[in-house]
Amino acid sequence: MSEIDKRDRLGEEPFAYQIMKNGTVTIHYRGKQIKVIKDKEAERLIARIKAVENNLLEVQLLLAKITGNFKRGNEKLGKNKRK
Repeated sequence: MSEIDKRDRLGEEPFAYQIMKNGTVTIHYRGKQIKVIKDKEAERLIARIKAVENNLLEVQLLLAKITGNFKRGNEKLGKNKRK
C-alpha cells in the first residue's frame, strides 16, 4: 500500500483533465471543473502528464498535487447555514 494514498481515493480516479486548443488545461474533480491552468504552467503540466500517461495512478497523483488542498471539509455548510 502506498504511503501517499492510504485510503485508495486515487484508485477511484476522481480527477480528469482536458487540454484545450489554446493550450490551457482544465482539471475536473468528480465531473466539476475545479481549476484552469494556463501558459507556462500548463505546458509543464502537459509534459509531466505525457511522461506518466501510461500509469493512471501517477496521473491522478499529479492532478491531485496541482490542484492543492481545495477540499477543506466545509463544503456542506452552504445548505446548513444559520437562518
